[in-house]
Amino acid sequence: MSDKYLDPSGNTEQFRAFAHAPEAGAPTAPAASRAPLVAVGAVVAVVLAAVVAWLALA
Repeated sequence: MSDKYLDPSGNTEQFRAFAHAPEAGAPTAPAASRAPLVAVGAVVAVVLAAVVAWLALA
């Protein structure tokens, strides 16, 4: 009769898969929003465009 339970300490590969597997009940961290990054990039682009325009007209 075969036993379906595999002991994770049976070999290194099985142990690493066991050790790096996420826990079943553990909550995952929500993905960070990219909106602040996009907003900061837009502000930087507008400021750079204004500086370039000011230098071109000076």
